Amino acid sequence: MTTVHVAPEVNLVMDPMSGLVAAEREDVISYSMDPILEQLDELDKVADDMVNSLSPNMPLLNSNPGREHTSYYAGIISNAFYGIIVGLIFATIIIIALYAMGQFGGGL
Repeated sequence: MTTVHVAPEVNLVMDPMSGLVAAEREDVISYSMDPILEQLDELDKVADDMVNSLSPNMPLLNSNPGREHTSYYAGIISNAFYGIIVGLIFATIIIIALYAMGQFGGGL
């Protein structure tokens, strides 16, 4: 519980979060919010991690230290690879088209 017994002989309790002192009664049930607050803190970390995943410069929750720019460099390398592949395919199509039209290589 998050209550402190101030004077057990007169049943006075204090809530340390608000500083409220009141009489302890048998008909009032109070629940501890500590486990719920811990779960909310964990969900807050996960939500921040989801927002950080949108930026290539922010560290992720489960990543090792020093890997802030990993997704940035991976994006550059993968885009360069796909650019080279598309460029080679496009150049091959142009060479085949020029060869077929007889403009390239003297025409066979």
